[in-house]
Amino acid sequence: MKRNLQWPVMTLLLGAAACSGNNDNADTRPLPLIDMKAPAGGYSVHTAQWVRISPEVKNAEGASYVWTLDKDTVSRERDLVHVFAAAGESTFKLNVKTAAGEANQHVTVTVNAQVYTNGVSKVFDFQPAPAQFTNKLPLWEAGDSEASMIAKAETAIKSNGLVCLGGFGGFIVMGFDHTIVNVPGEYNFQVLGNAFNNWAEPGIIQVAADANGNGLPDDTWYEIAGSEYNSPKTVHKYEITYHRPAADHVATPNPQYSYITDMNYIKWTDNKGGSGYMEKNSFHSQNYYPNWKGDKITFSGTMLDPDRIKDQSGAGSFFVCPAYEFGYADNWANMDARSGIKLDWAVDADGKPVKLKGIDFIRVHTGMRAQGGWLGEVSTEVSGVKDLNLK
Repeated sequence: MKRNLQWPVMTLLLGAAACSGNNDNADTRPLPLIDMKAPAGGYSVHTAQWVRISPEVKNAEGASYVWTLDKDTVSRERDLVHVFAAAGESTFKLNVKTAAGEANQHVTVTVNAQVYTNGVSKVFDFQPAPAQFTNKLPLWEAGDSEASMIAKAETAIKSNGLVCLGGFGGFIVMGFDHTIVNVPGEYNFQVLGNAFNNWAEPGIIQVAADANGNGLPDDTWYEIAGSEYNSPKTVHKYEITYHRPAADHVATPNPQYSYITDMNYIKWTDNKGGSGYMEKNSFHSQNYYPNWKGDKITFSGTMLDPDRIKDQSGAGSFFVCPAYEFGYADNWANMDARSGIKLDWAVDADGKPVKLKGIDFIRVHTGMRAQGGWLGEVSTEVSGVKDLNLK
């Protein structure tokens, strides 16, 4: 089903009288007025689609607004924006209060069941960092542009194929044909990857709701605060720049490990005064730097502990990167319940928890800047998204 890029919009003209007692000292300013004029057939919306109710209230100078549903406060804004996970009828109460008095009105919304695709319907952006699978997952071919690579990433994701985000910072932005509803306390979605036992390549997840209703991911992003969000080893607002190797670059093989064919392949610098190189290995001979990009590319975001990878063999043959407890992409295996994500974990730019009713976009970026010997760099892979609310 194609996504409707516009929210269902319901505009209500509200007005009703509120009573006041006989009091000679009473405020003589007029009370707020709420009049309801329901459209033909009443108010209705599909499950997992936003509904916006925009009241017009007379005599509303200095007014405060409270929307409640089953005695629970759902909004303190004039406009109600809400989304439902289940079909049925729901009756909201609007309370408008001013210095002169208050008024109340009820509005019933019929929620109709709808069938959706349980997966990604659109890839809005794909910006991989350098890596051993960059230019391969998806495959870059002569003439491919940024737009065509985004399209290839979308094709791969829709067919459950893997897309490699590359080293730290590489990212993908995905959308859906419905809103993923926040069912409080429940796992709401999972980002599918290819993690397996003792080898995680965790990706940082950000989410956004289509707040302006234009169907584009140009709204406020919120980070899913995984188990390491407050760890002293986690670096927030980290920034890294990768530099394209010169055309006359000469490889420097590692004399100790034959599988590393270039120790000084792609230079990186960061906003912490650090620098280093991404290595190249014998298993992937193509360019690791995105072929369609310029001489340098910069990424930013939260970075997890780069020293989590360990060589358990001591001889460069057995590297492990254990999964974190919760909250990341490509961290636990897809069949593991611990790969689920709760929207209750979302935080704003200052790290403060936010209450999201639902989301329309998911952004994932590789969360580590690390090398794993013959396994290559840590690079988050994504193969889709599953809405855990849909049965």
